[in-house]
Amino acid sequence: MRRSHVTTVSLLLALALSACTNAKDVLEPSAITPPTTSAQTLPGTSGPATSGSTTAAAPAPAPPSSTPAAPAGSSPVSPAQSAALSKTRLQVAPIVGASVEAATPLTAELQARARQRGITLAGSTDQTATHVLKGYFSTMSEGSDTTVIYVWDVYDPAGNRLHRINGQQKAPSIKGGEGWAAVAPATMQGIADQTIDQFAAWLGGQAG
Repeated sequence: MRRSHVTTVSLLLALALSACTNAKDVLEPSAITPPTTSAQTLPGTSGPATSGSTTAAAPAPAPPSSTPAAPAGSSPVSPAQSAALSKTRLQVAPIVGASVEAATPLTAELQARARQRGITLAGSTDQTATHVLKGYFSTMSEGSDTTVIYVWDVYDPAGNRLHRINGQQKAPSIKGGEGWAAVAPATMQGIADQTIDQFAAWLGGQAG
């Protein structure tokens, strides 16, 4: 009888230890796989341009570069021009006409190029912006190529148009598509570089 009691107690202890081990396995943080988060895309609403176009959100402001320098291959910047650029706070309005997928590399490169030029980007609610940049985009597919047509208007805080930048960028279509689906990210990045460079050149001309 005593041996049977000891055996029963041993079995109960073994079961308790087994339960504790299972609970540890379940509660161990390393055993829990964190949920994956999907990449955020720029919000947009239907725009007036080609099918599938949207109004993409403006880029968030980035911290200004402590040592602004002109990109490689550009003209040297005079002290007066450098001072004008450093005082500029550029607010980029939501992009009209481009799809969210096309606008994403565009806005990212606008930020990067502005930092290289020593231009500070202001947020959409920033009341200290010195200039507002509004962009309008459309595409035109021809054979195996797609052309992106763009117009940028530069405004002062009061809403007066000060300057216009326009152009077009032609490149081979990608993915065999048409419209924005055929536009490569590199094409939009090139447009962003040209836009900031032309904006900086115009500012430098204003500074004399």
